[in-house]
Amino acid sequence: MLTVLVDYDSGNLHSAEKAFLRMAQEVGGGDVIVTSRPEDVSRADRIVLPGDGAFPACRRALDAVDGMVEALEEAVQQRAVPFLGICVGMQLLATSGQEYEPVAGLDWIGGSVERIAPAETRLKVPHMGWNDLVIDRAHPVLAGVAQGDHAYFVHSYQFHVADRGDLLAHVDYGGPVTAIVARGNVIGTQFHPEKSQATGLRMIENFLTWRP
Repeated sequence: MLTVLVDYDSGNLHSAEKAFLRMAQEVGGGDVIVTSRPEDVSRADRIVLPGDGAFPACRRALDAVDGMVEALEEAVQQRAVPFLGICVGMQLLATSGQEYEPVAGLDWIGGSVERIAPAETRLKVPHMGWNDLVIDRAHPVLAGVAQGDHAYFVHSYQFHVADRGDLLAHVDYGGPVTAIVARGNVIGTQFHPEKSQATGLRMIENFLTWRP
């Protein structure tokens, strides 16, 4: 069993690598590697796409790794390898992003990434810190995660899904803000599970044992 964390120069992967290594050891989840090699993605049993920063920069960085998008498409969309997107890695699942300029996403889950606009002016953007999850529908990766469990967010843009059936959970930040999306073998979290203590570690454990 091999879990690959994709490195495309769009964020510090140390915390994510540490969390996945810990949980893989606890559940007998096999090997975890950080790699920028498409051939590693092609042989992976599970794929994780992190991402920090702006949507356009992350998309261009991903495109700049020769063969990476093609390897991801073949593994995730054609062979249904379990996939987890984190933060901007989750946003890249969308049809498009509207941060600074319109940029095409991977379009694995329909929708648009747009700036958070809280109804309450006292609420600042970016949305930063701990917030309580509101679970909209059950999913194996959410096993053991309860309504109101905390997760850690740092973002200014959110994923507006085209199909409400793709929304797993949201949080309240002057209105609903998407927290988790999923379709088939693909799941994405706006928050950082590797920084979300017990809630995030439980989700990582569930992902490592998930059979879509």
